[in-house]
Amino acid sequence: MNNKFRLTLIHPAMGHKPGEPYIRAWQMETLPIASIAGLTPDDVELSFFDDRMERIDYDKPCDAVALSVETYTARRAYSIAAEYRKRGIPVVMGGFHATLIPDETALHADAVVIGEAEDLWPQIVEDLRRGKLRPFYRSEGRPSLEKIHPDRSVFRGKKYLPVTLIETGRGCKYACEFCAIGAFFASTRRQRPPDAVMKEILSLKNQTRLFFFVDDNFAADPAAAVALMEEMKRLGKRGIRWVTQMSLPAALDEEFLVLMRRSGCIGILVGLESLEEGNLSTMNKSFNATARDQALKNLNRHGIAVYGTFVFGYDEDVKETFDKTVDFAVENGFYIAAFNHLTPFPGTPLYRRLEEEGRLKYDAWWLNERYRYNDLAFYPKRMTPEEVSRCCVDARRRFYSWKNISRRLNRANLGEFFKLWNYLPINLMHRWDVLARDGHPLGNEHSS
Repeated sequence: MNNKFRLTLIHPAMGHKPGEPYIRAWQMETLPIASIAGLTPDDVELSFFDDRMERIDYDKPCDAVALSVETYTARRAYSIAAEYRKRGIPVVMGGFHATLIPDETALHADAVVIGEAEDLWPQIVEDLRRGKLRPFYRSEGRPSLEKIHPDRSVFRGKKYLPVTLIETGRGCKYACEFCAIGAFFASTRRQRPPDAVMKEILSLKNQTRLFFFVDDNFAADPAAAVALMEEMKRLGKRGIRWVTQMSLPAALDEEFLVLMRRSGCIGILVGLESLEEGNLSTMNKSFNATARDQALKNLNRHGIAVYGTFVFGYDEDVKETFDKTVDFAVENGFYIAAFNHLTPFPGTPLYRRLEEEGRLKYDAWWLNERYRYNDLAFYPKRMTPEEVSRCCVDARRRFYSWKNISRRLNRANLGEFFKLWNYLPINLMHRWDVLARDGHPLGNEHSS
């Protein structure tokens, strides 16, 4: 007889369209689940369902359920929780959305984790065992990142994209108006010890083709980043390939870029956000305007591919802004790019400003049955919400047209075989996803 406490972990999807597979570009392994698994005592029997790629078996025996909730997945997470609670199984919710709106989340969960889980999770598990669960667990400080020990065994059998995610630090020092990361971490940044990161890299390097350092800004602590890259560089011919996210001004440091490349970096995701200086000023990212041109030249010269991301819906945006931005991304040979609608996430300065100005289109857009992905949740100043949504889709279609895939192939820095070999498959995946994600539901268009 199995007397182990049985815990089910769930990563909810944004939603599902009946009869259609989930968007492939959104099927990366989920690091928060692995981190929670790593914090869970060994005598707990773990199960894991990734709602993006498999059907949840609600009737599989378990004693408790834990979900990590983001704003885009909140509606689906609440419906999953309801299925378990109908069966008398307690549900714990944590993550960005649960932290930013704990009172709403508490309506759908038996316990809400506010903040980071490292210092809280062992106590939560013990309280679950004893049937003494509290309604709220709040992290009072910033836990040490030395406690991060992801357990990736929960990923077995799941066909994620072939990239391994690693956390080298948390948070970002910038306070961008629209960013939920800044709201969650209060514009603070902590670094994980480089030797701990290297230990994790070495344990995984023979199992993956590419590492993604998921830090919101890899270069936020330059000294720590340099220390880690020096260690990776010492791997020599046994080295790794990696990509990350980084603020644009960091690419002005030539020595930093040289070390990035020598340590195995092949590309970065960088939030360029807008080509309009007025927009950048409003979003608190004016530094992009002064750094952009030289930074992109430097990245190209050092052989680091660029995944450029842009947001639309700020006050300076008009229809011509979209064409200008796509042309810019093509001319600069971006490996891939994202042309996204501006999203007012709860808890951010953007959300509060639009709320004060009476410009929000919905109350709690993330729960509204009419809201679909790519809808604008507010009223922009110089365009209609529908125009911004349509222009975002048109921008993606233009950028990923056969013509512009070909043009960028000739402009992108593809000197390394790995980047060249993967260029077409990655661009085709994004091309196919352009229409798949447009109008995607939050929650389900059919019953669970």
